[in-house]
This record gives sequence, C-alpha cells and structure tokens, in this order.
Amino acid sequence: MDLAATLTAHFKDNMAATQRSMETLTEPMLGAIDLCFGTVTNNAKILACGNGGSAADAQHFIAELVGRFERDRLPLAGVALNTDTSIMTAVGNDYGFDQIFSRQIIALGQPGDILVAISTSGNSANVQLAIQSAHERDMHVIALTGKGGGSIGDMLLPQDIHLCVPHDRTMRIQEVHILLLHMLCDGIDSLLLGDPA
Repeated sequence: MDLAATLTAHFKDNMAATQRSMETLTEPMLGAIDLCFGTVTNNAKILACGNGGSAADAQHFIAELVGRFERDRLPLAGVALNTDTSIMTAVGNDYGFDQIFSRQIIALGQPGDILVAISTSGNSANVQLAIQSAHERDMHVIALTGKGGGSIGDMLLPQDIHLCVPHDRTMRIQEVHILLLHMLCDGIDSLLLGDPA
C-alpha cells in the first residue's frame, strides 16, 4: 500500500470538492450570511443541530458566535441543540431519539430565529423533525447537506437556504461544511465590524 499516494489523493479530492462547492454555493452563501446578520442584529437567535460529526460542527459554529471567530465583538445569540445531554437523554427516553431537537425548538424557537440544520446525508430523521418544528415556529432554515440533499432538500421552503455540498463522500461533505460555517462566521463579522484592517 502506498500511503503517500493515498494522502495525495485525499488532498486532491478535498480540493476538487471545495472547487465544485465554490462554483455552486457562493450565491446561496451570500444569502445565508445576510439572513444570519439580520437575525443576530434583530435580537433573534440561531439554533443549530446535527448528529455525530455534524453535532460537532453545530457546537463549533455556535461557540464561534457566542465566543468569537477571529475578531473581538459582542457575543451573538446561539444555541447548539445537541449539547445538553440531560435534555437529549430525557427526550430520547420519553419521546424517542427523533424528537431530541424538535422539542427544544418548540421550547426555544421564536419567529425570526434561524435553524442551522446539518446532515451530510440529508436524511437524518431528527433533523427533519427539527426543520418541521422550525417551520411551524415561523423560523428560517439554513440546511447544510450533501449527497444530493436527501429528504431534507425536498422539505425546504422557498425562504430557506440549502447549502448542499456536491459530493457523495461523508468526509468530504463534512470538510466543506466546516468551511461553510467558518465563512458564515466571517461574513457575519464583516457585516458587523467592517473589513479587517
């Protein structure tokens, strides 16, 4: 086995996935940044959720809103719905794992809030129910998916934003997802603080 060749192939595949994403997602990313900026400057909040690596991405994204990205600024309102193990285990035990995010959205979500819903396959049942609950609360949805968007792509409304990575391999989709989330943070900060000196 030629491990160096395998590593080189990973680098090349990552670059190709990023290139294809740049070609298809720049325009919707501009819309996502504007939507997030409008939300955080109108005393509303961003909720985020996902499973596994997508849960880590949701938590990472919210940490950079509440804490900081690259520049100091006031904290921005955000909650990662996959971080409270007591809520998730209680709801999962009493109502089923599919409802661990949707019940939190029913409790916390308000019109004008955003749900950032992350699912590499686009088929996570609990993320689908989260989107449904967000729509019922008159929230906007920014969905990060891959593999063609799955069922989530079919349930989004015209006012929602779909950031579907044009790739079928989970690791590549996750790599682009974190890039997109960093770009969201940078875009929000640019609109709040102006271009960096």
